[in-house]
Amino acid sequence: MTTPSLSSPFTLGDFDFALPPELIAQHPAAERSGSRLLDGTGAEPCDRRFRDLPALLREGDLLVVNDTRVVKARLLGAKASGGAVEALVERIEPGHRVLAHVRASKSPKAGSTLRFGAGAGFEVEVLGRGGEDGSLFELRFPDDPLLLLERHGHVPLPPYIARDDGADDERRYQTVFAEQPGAVAAPTAALHFDAGILAAIAARGVERCAITLHVGAGTFQPVRSDDLAAHVMHSERYTVGADAVAAIARARSRGGRVVAVGTTSLRALESAALASGGGPLQPASGDTRLFITPGFAFRVVDLLLTNFHLPKSTLLMLVSAFAGHARVLALYRHAIAERYRFFSYGDAMLLARSA
Repeated sequence: MTTPSLSSPFTLGDFDFALPPELIAQHPAAERSGSRLLDGTGAEPCDRRFRDLPALLREGDLLVVNDTRVVKARLLGAKASGGAVEALVERIEPGHRVLAHVRASKSPKAGSTLRFGAGAGFEVEVLGRGGEDGSLFELRFPDDPLLLLERHGHVPLPPYIARDDGADDERRYQTVFAEQPGAVAAPTAALHFDAGILAAIAARGVERCAITLHVGAGTFQPVRSDDLAAHVMHSERYTVGADAVAAIARARSRGGRVVAVGTTSLRALESAALASGGGPLQPASGDTRLFITPGFAFRVVDLLLTNFHLPKSTLLMLVSAFAGHARVLALYRHAIAERYRFFSYGDAMLLARSA
């Protein structure tokens, strides 16, 4: 498990900003590649469209995407007493067991049962508390959890999207790269890609490879301590395989840049670099709790494509570490002034590593 802890001269308030609520995107753009793109790689911010991205890449570059697939992890149901209950599956374990966040008027007790889904639905057994800090519940499903979630679950839209999920979310809150089921939140920077963009990128001589990081609900967990070192980062499973390592080596050998699509791809790559010690990048997999704040020494990623992130969030700290704290906050001020759309269904930004 990758869990470096770095002291930081910054405090929580250094990552705050005022965001007009109407800029929080509640729906995706009409077309995936129809979003705006704030080019933050130059001396001054440049307002572009996402369709301009291929022109910002160079022959020999490598695009690294996250191929995790969002599961229908949100379940609605009732306790045996009849009280309403909601579960958000965080992780699927062997033996039809899952770890889940459970919301109810009273916490369910070990040995009790919960019923989820419309109609007959299905019943799960509460095994007790689970997770590293005991904040989750361990549940036993009667069948393959992935099958039951697909049949009875809802798309786990982020908490700042103030509506129920709809049929279109099943398609649009899923990237075109999605293959490996396990995420409960989308790697949102990749939501902008469509077949046309990918064809244009390939035509420029840009290679593409995939890693996997299963995004957990902890990605929305707020940082509550002014001392950043006191924050306990959530754990997420990742895999950086031999194919991705070889693709990165090829890009380096031809002078190309490693372009991470999203903070999840970046965290997986930099977690693998840490797991490789001081030597060349090696394939790696496991759990990562990597918390990136300003001062972090990046070893793999040169460019980062990312959406705009919540105030005081670990992801805003990550992009500030990557591109520079003052620069990122200036770009955010520009984005707000120019009415960019924020968060999961919002617009994108391209950043270059500051050092």
